Amino acid sequence: MTSTQPPLWRRAVAELLGTALLVTIVVGSGIAAQQLSPGDTGLQLLQNSTATVLGLTVLILMLGPVSGAHFNPAVSLADWFLGRRSNSGLTLPELGVYVAAQTAGAVGGSVLANAMFDVGTSISAKERATPGHLLAEVVATAGLILLIFALAATSRGVLAAPAVGAYIGAAYWFTSSTSFANPAVTVGRIFSDTFAGIAPGSVPGFIGAQLVGAALGVGLLLVLFPLAGRSADDVILPHSSEPASK
Repeated sequence: MTSTQPPLWRRAVAELLGTALLVTIVVGSGIAAQQLSPGDTGLQLLQNSTATVLGLTVLILMLGPVSGAHFNPAVSLADWFLGRRSNSGLTLPELGVYVAAQTAGAVGGSVLANAMFDVGTSISAKERATPGHLLAEVVATAGLILLIFALAATSRGVLAAPAVGAYIGAAYWFTSSTSFANPAVTVGRIFSDTFAGIAPGSVPGFIGAQLVGAALGVGLLLVLFPLAGRSADDVILPHSSEPASK
């Protein structure tokens, strides 16, 4: 880590807040879609994915300068792994703090969305762990990791917010799982028995598939961009405590 990184507690707050708001967007728009378009799953997915694309893009722009806007344990894990050899990216203790903040934020975001729509927080009964869904999570997560770190490795981090938002929006439609691609978000969505929820029994398979996808994405990254680890401090966005005027 460089000396210009914001203190860990501030980065943890940004990760907690960002992941919470991301899950609030996903679950809240899912509830709204279910209420506005009952019986029309395709329209519900369009409403849900549109809100997620726009919301995720804004969250990355808003909080990226503080923590890098990971909002995803798979991204943080890849950041730690890739940065080890070049002494960049997250340290192991920082990785633990990031993952804890992301997971707590995801659960809180789901509870907040439920409260705003007066639906109450309950455990989802929506089973999702079919072979096709698990394969979809591998593909979605691998593509996400490859995109994020390729942008950092080629000094195109300025494009990260719209690019990541666009990728997740597209993956809603080209994957059968609707692209969770995020272990923390997967855990958070347990607490919403709505269109956006996931049953607890499906979660271990989803998280396992996401970790496999993250490993695949890192492998592809190292084949295509062997020096990508040197840019780990710039994932998803460069984050520095130096004043913008400097």
